[in-house]
Amino acid sequence: MARPDTANLVRYWQDRTVGGLFLLHADFTRHDYAPHTHEAIVVAVTEAGGSEFRSRGVTQEATSRSLLVFNPAEVHSGRMGSSGNWRYRSFYLRRPAIDHVARLVGIDRVPGFTENRITDTGLADAFLALHRLLDGDGDPMLAQERLAGCFGGLIDRHAAGAAMVPRAPGDAVTVAPLLALIHDRHADPLTLDDLAREAGLTVFQLIRLFKRTVGLTPHGYLTQVRLTAAVRRLERGARLADAAIDAGFYDQSAFTRHFKRAYGITPRCYVRAFRG
Repeated sequence: MARPDTANLVRYWQDRTVGGLFLLHADFTRHDYAPHTHEAIVVAVTEAGGSEFRSRGVTQEATSRSLLVFNPAEVHSGRMGSSGNWRYRSFYLRRPAIDHVARLVGIDRVPGFTENRITDTGLADAFLALHRLLDGDGDPMLAQERLAGCFGGLIDRHAAGAAMVPRAPGDAVTVAPLLALIHDRHADPLTLDDLAREAGLTVFQLIRLFKRTVGLTPHGYLTQVRLTAAVRRLERGARLADAAIDAGFYDQSAFTRHFKRAYGITPRCYVRAFRG
C-alpha cells in the first residue's frame, strides 16, 4: 500500500519569550522539499530516520542526530531518500532572534556558517533538549541558559570568524559575588541578564564561568540553593506549595521534579521520613 503523501505530525509555532524565534517539529513518512530559502538562520536536528538534502551544489545525508545549519537566503532542498521515516526539530531565527543571540554571546553580529552539515553530537543533543524545553512550559531562566549555550557553542565552534566570541574569565574572584547574590536573592525571579550585568559579562561568558569554577550552570547552582532553602522550610513545617514558591521555584511541579532528581525521592516522601 502506498504511503500517504502527508506528514504524521507537523507543528510550527513562535516562541513566547524570544521575538523572531520560530520552531518546527515534523515527523514525515513521505515528503519532498522543493528548492527554497528562508529569511532566517535555520538550525535543524534529526531525531529519527533521515533524509537527503541539497545545498551549495552538493547532496548530503542527514541521519539521526545530524545537525544542519543554513544561512539566511541560502537555497536548499530535502527529500526522504531511502528512509521510511524522517523526524526532526528545527529553529528559525529571524532578525530579532538573531540580534538576541548575538547579545547573549557578546558579539556585534552572528557570522555565517561555512558548512551545512555539522558533526557535533553533543551540540545536536543540546539543541534537541532546548527544542523540547521550548515546546513546553519550562523554566524561563533554564530556557535562556540553554538558548545561550546552544547557539553560543554553535557560533564559537562552527561559525566563520568564531574567534570574535569573547572568552570567559576563569577565576573564583569574579564568581564569588555572584554566588553571594544568588544566596541573598534566590527567592526573587533572578535572570541570567541580572547576573551577567552584575559581573560585567555576557550571558554566554557567565555560563562558561560557572561551569569552569563551580561545576554547575547558573541555573543549576540557583536550583541547588533553592532546594536547600525549600528543605529548611519543609523541616519547619511549611506546606509543599508554600515551600516551593517561597524558595523561588517556578511552581510546585518544578520543585518536585528538581527535588526528586537531586535526592531520589519526592518532597512528600522526605517530609514523611523527617516527621516520622
